[in-house]
Amino acid sequence: MTQIANRCAVLGKPIAHSLSPVLHDAAYRALGLDDWEYGRHEVGEADLGDFLNGLDPTWRGLSLTMPLKKTIQPYGTPKDAWAKLLKVANTAVFDWSSASDNGGRPAIALYNTDVPGILYAFGHACDVGPGPSLEDRDLTHAVVIGNGNTAASAVSAASVMIAGTASASRGTITVAARHPGKNPDLARILTGNDAIDLHEITLEHVTEALRDADIVISTIPGHAADAIARDIDADGAFRPKGMLLDVVYDPRPSALIRAWREHGAVAMGGEEMLLYQAILQVRLMTGSQGEAALHGRDWMAVLEQPMREALEEAL
Repeated sequence: MTQIANRCAVLGKPIAHSLSPVLHDAAYRALGLDDWEYGRHEVGEADLGDFLNGLDPTWRGLSLTMPLKKTIQPYGTPKDAWAKLLKVANTAVFDWSSASDNGGRPAIALYNTDVPGILYAFGHACDVGPGPSLEDRDLTHAVVIGNGNTAASAVSAASVMIAGTASASRGTITVAARHPGKNPDLARILTGNDAIDLHEITLEHVTEALRDADIVISTIPGHAADAIARDIDADGAFRPKGMLLDVVYDPRPSALIRAWREHGAVAMGGEEMLLYQAILQVRLMTGSQGEAALHGRDWMAVLEQPMREALEEAL
């Protein structure tokens, strides 16, 4: 039996539903990293400190889901632009080299792979579907449904896509939520971005906003968007022009995705975002060992297909 020398895991509460082990294990197999293991641990906000204190130098990294994406902040240092801007991290990478000078604790680097995961998901949908690439589309209006932590990543991703559009027009991001204005971070994210306007509306008015949206990202859980799907289905004249990402993957497809597709537009589930953010996590966590295992090959070229197949099988 291979001795496990490198450990990673996903933390959250609840956590039993997480598909991260499926994705990371598939990546380790594709890379031939037989001494790597990826687990799943139910850890709440009050338990995080004790969990971190109990780790040993075999631990390389953690994936963080709710409610820990903000709770992890005091324990580490944001390293990428998204973790710094959003103050939300879904990835922690350990460096044990200075642990002896730090009470036996590793330095923890924090990253947000949710934002690039969203960008890769939309880019892939454009590449495999009809029409131009993501970079060649005129994207001026995005709608984000929900205003929680995932919505912050969605607003950031939408701002990047609009900023990279072929159009010279001003952009607009509309956030639709049950309680508009509840998350002040959404406005803060766009501070200093004079090319994009932020509007917040109630969910009751979202259907009208969806009509001319180029990008739609739903960040609300489970069946919470079913009422929006019913409104779309009831409107025979509704013709969406943009692409939809619904970040949930249970149920699959969601009622919102089915309605969007039935009215003639491209829609994808949260498994797409999950796949790409996990590929980026694997790269961060495996570091030099992963690079060595690639033998100069491209990360996406090596990992995307086996991880996608494992995810499809699990779903």
